[in-house]
Amino acid sequence: MRTFDLAPLYRSTVGFDRLFSMLDGFESAPGYPPYNIERTGENDYRVTVAVAGFGENDLSIEAKENTLTIKGAKQAKEEQNGEVLYQGIAARAFERVFQLADHVQVKSANVENGLLHVDLVREIPEAKKPRQIPIGNGQSSGNAKPQMVDTKAAA
Repeated sequence: MRTFDLAPLYRSTVGFDRLFSMLDGFESAPGYPPYNIERTGENDYRVTVAVAGFGENDLSIEAKENTLTIKGAKQAKEEQNGEVLYQGIAARAFERVFQLADHVQVKSANVENGLLHVDLVREIPEAKKPRQIPIGNGQSSGNAKPQMVDTKAAA
């Protein structure tokens, strides 16, 4: 397993201690079920989780604040068509939690060929988007207030 030394980054950043601690903790994260995170567009993402053996009724997806939680639990089968001699397909219950960035919303989810696809989109509100600010040159502009002229003194 690869290890990364993040010490040089600690001295050049402020306020990212929690981020680096989370990165350090990834090595101990459980590996079941495996997943991919893809960027499918400028503001579109997809989380794909391998859920072989799980049906739509066995899975639940919850988005709360900035957390996406995917849970899987097999329903107990009462009917079996024989004795299982070897069970290599894991059907144990799982829970995967993903921290989402601000303004990331779940768009859709579907199961296809043993893979759960969760599509995400980042929708930044207009008030939060960057905007250009015009720079003035110090001279009066067309929006300046007109000066008052005393007509009695001129007569």
